[in-house]
Formats: sequence, structure tokens, C-alpha cells
Amino acid sequence: MAGRDFAELLGSGLLNDVEEVVVDGHRRLYEAEGKPWAPPDAYRWLRYEDPAPVARLADGVRKLRRRAVKFDAEAVDKACFKASKTGYSN
Repeated sequence: MAGRDFAELLGSGLLNDVEEVVVDGHRRLYEAEGKPWAPPDAYRWLRYEDPAPVARLADGVRKLRRRAVKFDAEAVDKACFKASKTGYSN
């Protein structure tokens, strides 16, 4: 995804789908640790103001996986399906 045109990612809805998966994973981590959570917490953690949001999401997935976060399988499947339909491979 990182090598694709940003407007194409945004227009397909794929970027939003992946973002939702990562932000939900961050929420799950905070809840499991008993910490209060709000969406801005996830965006600050991702450093999402960075000009490379796809790279930030990939970093976030790696960090969450290292902490054994389980992602919503249905949401991941939805994003993967959309990615395959728009020409992206895993």
C-alpha cells in the first residue's frame, strides 16, 4: 500500500478501513490494560500527523502485534477483500 497513490487509497476507502482496524486494536490494548481511551490517543500514538500515514499504520500494526493485540478479524477480512478488489496484494 505504501507505494500507491494516496488519493487512490483514500478514494477506494481502503485507507479508512485499515485505519479503523489499527485504531480499534489500540483501543483493545488500552481496555485490556485498564487504561482510559479516546480516539485522539491512538492518533497521537501513531504520530498520524506525519506525511506518510500508510507507513504510520504499518508501524502501528507491528507495535500492536508485538504486544499481542488481536485485531477484529471481520474488519481485517473486509479490508483485505477491498484491497484485493482494487489491485493490492497482501
